[in-house]
Amino acid sequence: MFDLDLWREIFQSINMNRTRSVLSGFTVAFAILLFAILFGIANGLQNTFNDQFVDDANNSIFIRSGFTSKAHKGFQAGRKIQFENKDYNFVKEEYNDDIEYLTARVYKSLNASYKGEQNTYDVRAVHPDHQFLERTIVKEGRYINFNDIKNLSKVVVVGRLVEEDLYKKTTALGKYINLSGIQYKIVGVFEDEGGDYEERRIYMPITTAQNIYGNNNYIDEINLTYNPEMSSDEALAFGNKMLAKLKDRFSVANTDQRAIRIWNMAQGTKQVDIMTSSLTVIILIIGLGTLIAGIVGISNIMIFIVKERTKEIGIRKALGASPRSIVSIILIESVIITAIAGYIGLLAGVGVLELVGPSLETYFIKDPGVSTSLVFGATITLIVAGTIAGYLPAKKASQIKPIVALRND
Repeated sequence: MFDLDLWREIFQSINMNRTRSVLSGFTVAFAILLFAILFGIANGLQNTFNDQFVDDANNSIFIRSGFTSKAHKGFQAGRKIQFENKDYNFVKEEYNDDIEYLTARVYKSLNASYKGEQNTYDVRAVHPDHQFLERTIVKEGRYINFNDIKNLSKVVVVGRLVEEDLYKKTTALGKYINLSGIQYKIVGVFEDEGGDYEERRIYMPITTAQNIYGNNNYIDEINLTYNPEMSSDEALAFGNKMLAKLKDRFSVANTDQRAIRIWNMAQGTKQVDIMTSSLTVIILIIGLGTLIAGIVGISNIMIFIVKERTKEIGIRKALGASPRSIVSIILIESVIITAIAGYIGLLAGVGVLELVGPSLETYFIKDPGVSTSLVFGATITLIVAGTIAGYLPAKKASQIKPIVALRND
């Protein structure tokens, strides 16, 4: 296998038959190029879908209240539904086994200032579990904890860009921030993969906000994550059951779509799963078709090459070459051509994806790319197919008598 003369002979054969070698390589390179582009586009679409869920846990449910649109049980239409702490506790106790994390939210927009720097920010008053629903990354310090909730602590966690806006090049951790005339201690600084908008938020304990900004127990929204072991259908059924219970609790008609609304991420997850599954099947069929076309092409070329070299094989046998050495020369030549062409096809495919990738975002294809191992596997498949296709005729040709091979037309 490592005979220098053998390898010299193989490369001489490739060099003497450039047209044949180029055509063989082109078939493989083109198949790998198409394969890489197709799966790269599929991955780009998958990245787009995933980005829609990067900011929140993908098993989240958001429960929001509004105004009734229908009269029910003696109540007139247009009645405001106001969630309170007792409703948060009801959800927690009623569905404890089906809930992973649970939080309420109170929304405020407050003016924040520190030593002459000021700006207005979205302030969310939350429970500690909110960190996991929002996928908040604590950069420094800590998040809101249960002691803060219990003690109505005047503490906040600020986003990275809030820190940059107000505290410039110094850290905000441990310092105080003035929110509409009230001083709060900053116990944490967070980052969020959702982007700049998310990182210009401030979080505080929900009990603190209820006490200071209204002296009540009102909440604007209840958020939770369901048991991640639930399937999409089970999660949707769970959300619908919870919605029905809450409507009954507030005397809201079952057909009233405005009074209490649930946004269940399972619905989006299910749709994405259907779309990605369908896309995967389509791409797989096309990819397999491309590979099969490449296999057929390289197989036909190998059969032709063996037939074309029948006289050469006869001369080799007449000079004393063994059938094994004859087969080895043909197959190793095929493997070399296929491997080099496959690598060129891979580079070309990756290059095309890199070149057109930014323009594809318009078509909801983000960061298209392909796994090197996947394309490597496809190349190996072509090599194996070409080897098998070439082995049988090469084996047959190596067994014929030299005189017969020399007479072959």
